[in-house]
Amino acid sequence: MTVVLIVLLVIVIALGITCVRIVPQAETMVVERLGSYLTTWGNGLHFKLPLIDRVRAHVSLKEQVADFPPQPVITKDNVTMSIDTVVFYKVMDPRLYCYGVENPIVAIENLTATTLRNIIGDLDLDTTLVSRDTINAQMRAILDEATDAWGIKVNRVEVKNITPPMAIREAMEKQMKAEREKREAVLLAEGRKQSAITVAEGEKQARILQAEAQKQTVILAAEAEKERQIREAEGEAEAIRNVQKATADGIRMVREAGADSAVLTLQSFEAMKKVADGQATKLIIPSDMQGLAGIAASLKEIVAEDKEQPVPVEK
Repeated sequence: MTVVLIVLLVIVIALGITCVRIVPQAETMVVERLGSYLTTWGNGLHFKLPLIDRVRAHVSLKEQVADFPPQPVITKDNVTMSIDTVVFYKVMDPRLYCYGVENPIVAIENLTATTLRNIIGDLDLDTTLVSRDTINAQMRAILDEATDAWGIKVNRVEVKNITPPMAIREAMEKQMKAEREKREAVLLAEGRKQSAITVAEGEKQARILQAEAQKQTVILAAEAEKERQIREAEGEAEAIRNVQKATADGIRMVREAGADSAVLTLQSFEAMKKVADGQATKLIIPSDMQGLAGIAASLKEIVAEDKEQPVPVEK
């Protein structure tokens, strides 16, 4: 009897433990009772009835990523290529996610492949290669609308790789190589052109600067010559003014001294005596001194005594 009680107690404890559930953050549990949907548990501590209630599924509420393998598609111009996509989705309604579709991920993969074939079938090869953003937007809109019934929201769809056939890839590589060589040739030509323009402008500027320098040299030389001539003219004018001033001062001093005609005559003879002392053999006597013959004769005798040869006098 004791053993039976212990076994029953262990069973009750085990059942009690299994009836206690803790739901983590960003997760939910879909609970069924007797095979029918009962409720959805959010994060926290929960209890269920033993043998009656059961957890149908654990559903994550975080954004999830589904990376699907490449899918063969045919373009409008009948080129077969391989495209692989990535879908970012989030479960919004755990109940619909569990009961809306049998396998949500497989359903999304098949829907993505079908949608991609429909979109690429309306585009040619060149448009497909340059229209990734357009393809992504169209696929996201179609998938988001279709998955609403499954409790799923498609946030973003990205086309990872677009792989054309080998022959087309080789042709594209040759075209890209030709374009690169063309751009290189254009850039080299532009570089040479800019270099030639820069050199020509530099030479032109150098000639202009040289001409300006020569012009300034000529102007400075002319200004210097003009300044020299002005200085010489000013010096001559100043010398003439000084001579005239000295003459005027001499005349004024003689007048202030009160010298009469006799004194002036005597000074004239003194000057003539100094002249007679020179090496000249002839003396020119002014005509206004003819009335002073006696004085001249005396001066002549004085000069004759000092000279070996007489000095002739012209009147």
